Amino acid sequence: MSERHIVRLENVSRIYQQGEVKVHAVDHLSLNIDRGDFATLSGPSGSGKTTVLNLIGGLDSPTEGSVLLEGRNLSEMSRSEVSAIRRDRIGFVFQSYNLIPVLTAYENAEFVLKLQGVAEKECHDRVMTILNEVGLEGLEHRRPDEMSGGQQQRVAIARAIVTQPAIVLADEPTANVDSVTAAALLDLMQALNENEGITFLFSTHDPMVMERARRMIRLHDGKLESNEVRP
Repeated sequence: MSERHIVRLENVSRIYQQGEVKVHAVDHLSLNIDRGDFATLSGPSGSGKTTVLNLIGGLDSPTEGSVLLEGRNLSEMSRSEVSAIRRDRIGFVFQSYNLIPVLTAYENAEFVLKLQGVAEKECHDRVMTILNEVGLEGLEHRRPDEMSGGQQQRVAIARAIVTQPAIVLADEPTANVDSVTAAALLDLMQALNENEGITFLFSTHDPMVMERARRMIRLHDGKLESNEVRP
């Protein structure tokens, strides 16, 4: 695999059984995501966007084909190996934030670092740096129910990037915020992409996200409809 490819899907299918019916959520899909991409997965509901994110993120396994992350085939790994890859190399941002409600912004952001066994001082320094970077300085002791939707999504972004992942997978990250907040969040993620080289892959219906993408991947019925790279 070329070093520029951070993700490679090779003839991937994901088939779900619903009673007597087989549903091809992803249908023989081959696709590369390059290091440093700011890419979108778009398409109508049921086109396979979230399934593709789940396959790349190791949350689901293909029925056929291979999913490779940094050259490693997730399908050939044990459950614990995939969990370690997910913890150390992949950041997740969800439309529903998925923050732990009883934890503060700081504690949510540090959670995965604690799982990684990062030393206390390094953990503190990294979390505070990231919270400041995403515009949450002074809010580190607030719990999710004390924050706006945009602030909660900033915590989710901080949590996703504090581990210095290879790629951030964002599933409809602007769906639950207003357009002004969405634009600010996209500015933030675009800056992280351009200044720190973090690779982002979005599943989205949002034209604002697609307008900013350098790679636009469109799916239809689980198949690749187009893969446009902007100069």
